[in-house]
Amino acid sequence: MTIHPLPNNETERLDALGSYHILGGGQEQDFDDLTKLAAEICQTPIALVTILDDKTQWFKSNFGTELTQTSREVAFCSHSIAGNGDIMIVNNALKDTRFAQNPLVTGHPEIIFYAGVPLINPEGFALGTLCVIDHQEKGLTDSQIAALKILAKQAQHQLELRRKVKELELANAALSEANLFIEKFAQRVAHDIKNPLSSIILSAESLRKKFDTQGDEKAVRLIQIALRSARNLVTYVDDMLDYSKAPSTLLARQEDVDFRFLLENLIPMLNVPQDFEITIPESVSIKTSKIAMEQIMLNLLSNAIRYNDKNKPQIQVSCCLEDDQYVLSVKDNGRGISPENLQNIFREGFTAQGNDRFNRKGNGFGLDAVSSLVAKLQGSIKVDSILEQGTTIFISLPA
Repeated sequence: MTIHPLPNNETERLDALGSYHILGGGQEQDFDDLTKLAAEICQTPIALVTILDDKTQWFKSNFGTELTQTSREVAFCSHSIAGNGDIMIVNNALKDTRFAQNPLVTGHPEIIFYAGVPLINPEGFALGTLCVIDHQEKGLTDSQIAALKILAKQAQHQLELRRKVKELELANAALSEANLFIEKFAQRVAHDIKNPLSSIILSAESLRKKFDTQGDEKAVRLIQIALRSARNLVTYVDDMLDYSKAPSTLLARQEDVDFRFLLENLIPMLNVPQDFEITIPESVSIKTSKIAMEQIMLNLLSNAIRYNDKNKPQIQVSCCLEDDQYVLSVKDNGRGISPENLQNIFREGFTAQGNDRFNRKGNGFGLDAVSSLVAKLQGSIKVDSILEQGTTIFISLPA
């Protein structure tokens, strides 16, 4: 047997057909309603919704016949989908040289009359037909033809709906797999971070007791700072782990947060050079997601530190309540951002800076993550910046 390669357009049509995941799926009630209506309107004993692959004609609905498929080689619908996209009508197959010797004409189901409308998808490929069949010669009125075309469009809409549902199912499965990976990754990272932190805390506790016994207050004070930072980091890792397991907690777990206290715990986690002057507000309570606020402020403070090139670097953090909105700002006197880059700073992975003050190459401002978190908190963010003078980032959150 000689196998002829499919033409390019047919290969593309079959690829498009595969995206619907409907081949061999059996009959469906939604299509049955359409074929029953088509048979009633056109006064024919048989109506079908057909789908054609490279070898087989499948029936998604088969009103008036027990057949569920035929070979594509003998299918009338093969001619219909190869046409110009309009309805194909065969009034008497016995008088048509294309079909006179067709086994579907000379044998069961004894097709004499056929009318089929191609089911054309948005990409322009004919996937199958909605067709009506009779055992005797006949024709269709203009109104019957118009109605059959409308029903064909409805059949195609049903196919598109199924494709969208399948795409969503596949996307959901991929998302679930990704979420599971992220959760396991977060658990592994948390474990890898917390183990050395526990060792640091134990070692620092031993040193604190030793210097406390020796009366070295300066050493004890420095160790206390290190202990507090390490314990804060453990708490932060635990919060991040909880968030990775259930991202919905970002909005659900809102609490009263002492903004000054939050900053006092975060700043020791950052590599802040001694020459930096950081001003933070007096105690003010805001109701928000603590873990989200920690991530936002860590990103903003880290950027303000890393990209400040002044001899007397300054960072000023403020927080106040204005018109039922918490207004937060982080202002620095660093390098600033050029006007052409301001419109891109919230884009994922964007970086316009060279190396930071520690001679490290940045992998993006992290402002895309900040912007995303602010949006999830139903807030807004904006940036004012003057090149070589500094940057101020404003965040507004609902009170």
